[in-house]
Amino acid sequence: MRKTKAKKRPLLPDPKFNDQLVTRFVNNLMLDGKKSIAFKIFYDALDIVETKKGDNEKTALEIWKDALTNVMPHVEVRSRRVGGANFQIPMPIRADRKISMAMKWLISYSKKRNDKSMALKLANEVVAASREEGAAFKKKSDTHKMAEANKAFSHFKF
Repeated sequence: MRKTKAKKRPLLPDPKFNDQLVTRFVNNLMLDGKKSIAFKIFYDALDIVETKKGDNEKTALEIWKDALTNVMPHVEVRSRRVGGANFQIPMPIRADRKISMAMKWLISYSKKRNDKSMALKLANEVVAASREEGAAFKKKSDTHKMAEANKAFSHFKF
């Protein structure tokens, strides 16, 4: 590479849970620089998760982290041109990319849900993902199936 790699900027932890992962999620959730609205949506969603969780001893934040872990992919297919043909080659994913993909999938499939508010949509998707259900979890399993189907081309790794 010609240029130096950009330094990772440290994120400030969120005010309520003091967690950097929450801030990272809220930054992905945010639209048009409206961070306070994004925080309100996230906290409202966790309040809804708290009411829906039932008798189990986990907090809403732990349920959200479980959902994020369940949606995280471990392998993905990348396109590679070998001898005039394009092959889908399964590749392991870096840890920070796993997290960002899981966050983006949770948010995008939350937006596509049919519920009243974004907080309710996000809460329902988080609850579904923590139970290994829902569209975001299906996206992860589809990604893994695609990698499994193309395992024969893994010797073309670059």
